[in-house]
Amino acid sequence: MAEQDVERAEALLTRVRALEQAIGEIGTTLDETNTCRELAAFAARHLRAAAAVDVATEPGAPLRRAAHAEPTTSGPEPVPTGGGPAAHGHPLPASAAAAHRLSVSLAVHDETPLGSVTVSRTDGEPFSGDEAALLRHAARLAARHLAHARRLAATEDTALHLQRALVAEPGRPHPNLEIAGGYLPAGPRALVGGDWFETVRLHFGRSLLVVGDVMGHGLDAAVDMNAYRTALREVAATDLPPHRVLRHLDSVVAEDDARRPATCLLVRVDPARAAATFASAGHLPPVVFGADGSAELVDLPVGPPLGTGVGGYEPTTRPLHPGDTLLIFTDGLVERRGEDIDVSLGRLAALRLPPDSGPGQVVDEVLRRLDAHGAEDDVAVLAARIRARAPQ
Repeated sequence: MAEQDVERAEALLTRVRALEQAIGEIGTTLDETNTCRELAAFAARHLRAAAAVDVATEPGAPLRRAAHAEPTTSGPEPVPTGGGPAAHGHPLPASAAAAHRLSVSLAVHDETPLGSVTVSRTDGEPFSGDEAALLRHAARLAARHLAHARRLAATEDTALHLQRALVAEPGRPHPNLEIAGGYLPAGPRALVGGDWFETVRLHFGRSLLVVGDVMGHGLDAAVDMNAYRTALREVAATDLPPHRVLRHLDSVVAEDDARRPATCLLVRVDPARAAATFASAGHLPPVVFGADGSAELVDLPVGPPLGTGVGGYEPTTRPLHPGDTLLIFTDGLVERRGEDIDVSLGRLAALRLPPDSGPGQVVDEVLRRLDAHGAEDDVAVLAARIRARAPQ
């Protein structure tokens, strides 16, 4: 074999190895920013050049710098530069070669480019045809992963808005009650789940507050959550006491084997009597923040989860003064892996919020102080306070 053929075979083998490494190094996660960083790092290492990746958030939008990497002097074997820029059937524009700069679109075939990747050298030889081919391959690979990441992000955004619409659009409580709610999904990859809250306006100025948690995650849990919520609205309209509402829900759900069990907490707030009546179906107790910002867990009997058909729910009534703010929540707010639930609840009870915190501030402070944004499970919270009457 001629010396020139040997060199060409070795160059081809080096390029193939680089292409294989591109597959393993670019697009390791379904994250747009990380993919851009991987592309820049790959180009900087394999082409011994500074690399910059610029992307547009949407077609026609200005490009923004997403990643940058400086050239490295160590690492994988560089792609051969022999043969000049126009070698092997991939000629480069004269201006690009002279400036030692090369830019490639982030696109697959005829698709609309998502941006570009640019490599540049301050010294050394102009980019060869093999190097240009490698950069084009890496750019196409990154573009495909970026497109996947954007489709996933759009799907997650739609699902999250749907979940929040289901959870955060409760019915109207009585005007004499201030409320605020919040919902956080479990981690960046969670789409929908079974955590929910609800408010139902009752007669005589009263309101029914509800928080529930269908066992499991995903679309099935979300579907069951909506079924529970619909059934609860129908039963609550009869103005039964909370424990009898739970009893009726339990019997209805127990007849449907397809429904997942769920925990649920009901609170009927009666502003005229400054009182609240609680009933729990396997749910964690609520907490009441006094006007001074101190917290107190409500001690109440806990019946079995809904869907068992066992029943056995009991009511508990306690004062709820106009300065008090009631907080009901799902277990994702407090539970942490490997921690006893009493310890988790104790951390909530130990909170001391700014005096006279209203429902909105209570929700924000509790989510922040308990680091609920990093919780391993969905979090749904609902806070309520009897609205102070204007002086006569």
